Amino acid sequence: MRKITLIFILITSLTYSQTQNVEFSTSPTTFNEDDAITITVSNVNTSIWGVSDIYLWSWSYDLDDLNSQDSPTNGSWTNSDEAQKLTNNNDGTFSITITPSNFYNRTGIGSIGMLIKAKNGDGDKKSQDIIYQVGDEPDAPNVIEAAVPNGMLDGINYHENNDTKVTLVLYAPEKEYVHLIGSFNDWKRDNDNYLLKKDSDKKRFWIELTGLTAKTNYSYQYLIDGQIRIADPYSTQILDPNDDQYINETTYPNLPVYPSGKTDHLVTLLRTGDGEFNWQITNFQKPAKTDLVIYELLIRDFDELHSFDAVKERLNYLQGLGINAIELMPINEFDGNLSWGYNPSYHMAIDKYYGSPTSFKQLVDECHKRGIAIILDVVYNHATGQNPFYRMWNSSNGGTGGQANANSPFFNQTATHSYSVFNDFNHSKQAVQDYVKRTTQYLIDEYKIDGFRWDLTKGFTQNCSSSDEGCTGNYQQDRVDILKEYADYQWEKDPNFYVIFEHLGGNAEETEWINYRLGEGKGIMMWGNHNYNYSSATRGKHSGSYSSDFSWASYKNRGWSVPANVSYMESHDEERLMYENISDGNSNGSYDVKTINTALQRIELAGAFYFTIPGPKMIWQFGELGYDISINENGRTGNKPIKWEYFDDENRKSIYNTWNKLIQLKQKYAIFKTDNFTIDASNSNGLKRIQLTNTSTSDIQHINIIGNFGVTTQNINPVFQKTGTWYNLLNDNEALNVTNTNSLITLAPGEFKVYGDNMAALAVENISIIDEVIMYPNPTNDYFKLNIKTNSIKLFDISGKKIKEYIGSFNAYKPFSIKDLVKGIYFIKIDKSNQSLKLIKN
Repeated sequence: MRKITLIFILITSLTYSQTQNVEFSTSPTTFNEDDAITITVSNVNTSIWGVSDIYLWSWSYDLDDLNSQDSPTNGSWTNSDEAQKLTNNNDGTFSITITPSNFYNRTGIGSIGMLIKAKNGDGDKKSQDIIYQVGDEPDAPNVIEAAVPNGMLDGINYHENNDTKVTLVLYAPEKEYVHLIGSFNDWKRDNDNYLLKKDSDKKRFWIELTGLTAKTNYSYQYLIDGQIRIADPYSTQILDPNDDQYINETTYPNLPVYPSGKTDHLVTLLRTGDGEFNWQITNFQKPAKTDLVIYELLIRDFDELHSFDAVKERLNYLQGLGINAIELMPINEFDGNLSWGYNPSYHMAIDKYYGSPTSFKQLVDECHKRGIAIILDVVYNHATGQNPFYRMWNSSNGGTGGQANANSPFFNQTATHSYSVFNDFNHSKQAVQDYVKRTTQYLIDEYKIDGFRWDLTKGFTQNCSSSDEGCTGNYQQDRVDILKEYADYQWEKDPNFYVIFEHLGGNAEETEWINYRLGEGKGIMMWGNHNYNYSSATRGKHSGSYSSDFSWASYKNRGWSVPANVSYMESHDEERLMYENISDGNSNGSYDVKTINTALQRIELAGAFYFTIPGPKMIWQFGELGYDISINENGRTGNKPIKWEYFDDENRKSIYNTWNKLIQLKQKYAIFKTDNFTIDASNSNGLKRIQLTNTSTSDIQHINIIGNFGVTTQNINPVFQKTGTWYNLLNDNEALNVTNTNSLITLAPGEFKVYGDNMAALAVENISIIDEVIMYPNPTNDYFKLNIKTNSIKLFDISGKKIKEYIGSFNAYKPFSIKDLVKGIYFIKIDKSNQSLKLIKN
């Protein structure tokens, strides 16, 4: 007999369910199939399910951990059998006693699986799964000692000109042996053919996998010391037994199927012979850093199709706004499907909820065609419990909970900074540095990414504690050094790579980073949060506990020699300006910032005093349409309404149009790169002014921006830089003859002017917010949706006979029922498109 090994704890996306992560234990902790054991559950909250009783749902496997059979007394999912009700111990725990051979009515049991649930488990009123092995550990296999072949990297190594083999390498210090199990050996451990060789010097195990068929999907795991099953830590795609079922065919066509009944936990997808992606753009020239206008985007909340393809079809809209970079919130494989992405588990894999690796490459390629750079938000402060390197050394014996063991080569037992979430990477460890280098460089090579925004860089120190904010916020040399090293990793692959830190900390550290390798044209950029000040300004609140002075958006106020601050009025992390306006705006008489149209006009005003400040800028999605849904609606990180109908509202579209003109000015005219500028934003009555000068250019040499952020009509002294003719650049170059540079100008509340001493040529385009009509789900059983508004939909069978018609005023994403149709192929024609779309009814 042996000590029972906890194989895994499987977390289901809480977004879809009421799943709880509870604690299981057995007494005795070692048992055979004919031993009586007591299973005890703790850390369960029955009130979440609205019940007082809980039930065991269980199954068993044979000696090969295959051939799953349910307990004969499970009952049904909606009505558990009373025989499997746990006893309430009245101390927060529940127990049940079983003898496996009797309970499962079988012998030759290799492992047992279980979860606890409400009597009616609908709505996923259940816990995570847990697996225990039964019986004695098999004899330790004879591991061959051999050096890892030259040139092999951690993870999957493909062989050029040979699609029949790959070499797999796993870093696993202090582990005794590793088996490869997968679709090629029916998930059975095999000492003769699939036991990895061991390179003790490099602390790695490796195997050359042969006999593969090109363009065939394989899946595999590593079985470590006969106990822990993990997917490859360097997986480029994983399959998930829970989350994949929610990914539809439109998002990810032909998604490989998880090997249910064969194994548990996440598995690695492996495929050879597909060849290199045919990149159309191979020499993309990145926009200059100072010209950057970045659009931060959460795919989930940007388009209902939540896919790379859907973003690609919206590029006309984004290009029309004038942005030249898209920053995607984390797309690396994360737990669940519906997430902001800051819960990463596999840093080298792309999360399938957004589509396939090929569809992501197609998005990158199309962006590059349009002059748009792609920046990824990456999260290396921490990883979730699903991360294989966490599971290999933790107190839950390979589960996803507990804490890291003291001997973990990757994770701290407790966080060494005050912003801890999930499991804290120890960046002083060589293994972590290798992991960061391998995964980041892969993303640059494989996907032609143009930049990374590094999340939570304050957490990269090893010098502090989780309760010491003062230490975390102060200068930390180890943090400065390791992040410089990580910048070098990126520039090693792409000398012009954008490296951006979300530090939001002390100026000393940030100054050191922005100056790092600056003489080589590099240097690190920093996120600059100015939400509070711009929000105060747009609300019309300028004194007391409010400060509308946004002059810190000037890099010169930081003492920097270059505009390295990626300034923003909104990001994913801040309350939306429009929501603040309509919930907390100031007023005076009939002028009320809380009024929708007034609030929208003040967002245009904010843009005039934002895009015109030299340096890179960032927009949070839909800010250009005055998005007014609170960040806290449906929970801070929960799904938010997708409001493409805003584009049909002329008052909202006016922001888009005005910001487009401002972005054009920024990117077309050299004066907006000048270092000769001033920001006068401290006036407590809300009058503000920006002035720029560049006499070395032949077009616009002087800019004077004036605006009234107050709630009353006021006079402002523009202090024009010279007399003569000035032009209102956003109002068709309307001329103003200035004979006295200090003549007062009257501005209504919310009014602003952008004056130049020469005219500006600004393009005006009619923008389509979408390029292609998309129908989904397809195939489908009950309904389909379209991504556009429509008034007429006609549905024809394969013979051309019209069998259904929908007439009305239908919004995008309205479901159209086809429950009454028989299985078959149909064709749909839409009033707003010449396309004929094929629909498959299952």
